[in-house]
Parts: sequence; structure tokens; C-alpha cells
Amino acid sequence: MTAVFALVGAIVFEVSSTLGMQHSDGFRKKRWIAPVVLGYVVSYSLLAVSLGHGMPLGAAYAIWAASGAALTAVLAVVLFKERFTWLMSLGIASMICGMALVELG
Repeated sequence: MTAVFALVGAIVFEVSSTLGMQHSDGFRKKRWIAPVVLGYVVSYSLLAVSLGHGMPLGAAYAIWAASGAALTAVLAVVLFKERFTWLMSLGIASMICGMALVELG
């Protein structure tokens, strides 16, 4: 169970850091540099904790990467008013199916 909680934490920190990069305006807003970098360090550290508690690398990375991409896309629509198209919906659905296949495999 620790592996799952660590992986969820890793996803949350990765998504938060990625959204923080958008706020940083290409790191022109210097106050965002430390939170973004720290968030990525915490994210990778929690991913390592998840692996250390027995989660298989392929499954952990697939879930981490796909969940992060999907959540970032959805939150960018909500927070930054970015467009959300049917192709993006299809891509997110494909990532979810891919994560399920990796987990089942």
C-alpha cells in the first residue's frame, strides 16, 4: 500500500510542478523556479520510494507518466482556459487503456 500512496504523491507533485512552469512564464517569474524544481525532486523521490516498495518499474512509470500527462491536460483547460478537443479526449482515453494493459500485462 505504501507503494501506491508514494506513486500517487509522485503524480501530484509532478503535475503541480508542470503547472507551476506555466505560471513561471518560461521562468521569467523567478519565484516559481524553486517550487518547480523542488516539486520535481519530490516527485522523482516518491517514484523511487514506490519502486523500493515493490511496484514494478514498467507499471509505475506507465501510471506516473500517463496520469501526469492526462491530469495536466485536464487541469490546463480548467486553470489556463486552454482548448480541449475530441482528439485530446481520445488521447487521454488511449493513455488510460494503455495503463490498464501495462498493469494487466
